[in-house]
Amino acid sequence: MSEEVFEGRPAFGPFGGPGGRPMGPPPFGPPFGGRGHGFGGHGGRGHGRGRGGRARRGDVRASLLALLKERPMHGYEMITEIGERTGGAWRPSPGSVYPTLQLLEEEGLVRAQEVSGKRLFELTEKGREEAEAGAQSPWDEAGRGVDWEAIQEVGAALGAVDNAVRQVMATGTEAQRAKGLAVLAEAKKKLYLILAEEA
Repeated sequence: MSEEVFEGRPAFGPFGGPGGRPMGPPPFGPPFGGRGHGFGGHGGRGHGRGRGGRARRGDVRASLLALLKERPMHGYEMITEIGERTGGAWRPSPGSVYPTLQLLEEEGLVRAQEVSGKRLFELTEKGREEAEAGAQSPWDEAGRGVDWEAIQEVGAALGAVDNAVRQVMATGTEAQRAKGLAVLAEAKKKLYLILAEEA
């Protein structure tokens, strides 16, 4: 990352010291809007399980069969595909996907072969019959009930705060940076107090 110069001084890295030396973790975690982090990626929808709002978990078994109906896939590829197709609302864990694949294999619905050191799964004839009889996109249920417009608004607000924090940390004096951190701590406290308020 190239250094920028503010008022004759080297820029701070993301929430870091001069020249990008870190000063501890960013107040809000990873930078906002990045693919797979925070809000805003993939059309404004959050990526990663749980970041896109309270989404329902889909049917792992039905989803794997539906994906394999399209083409043979690796286990991790299926996890990624489901995450992409739900806009990050649901990304099943390896702990749920791989045992399900093993069960499908034991039931004779899928078979696996080693390809470049990885297990590539494909439907058997029996598995294809069950997949054809099932839902076309069983993962769609996972994305329902999520207010994507609200998530986009939150993402925009967080992005604006992120930019302001970076400017204060990059160009502010030591006293100004301390005040900025105090503001963030107070904001966090007030956000938790909102949850504690009575309706």
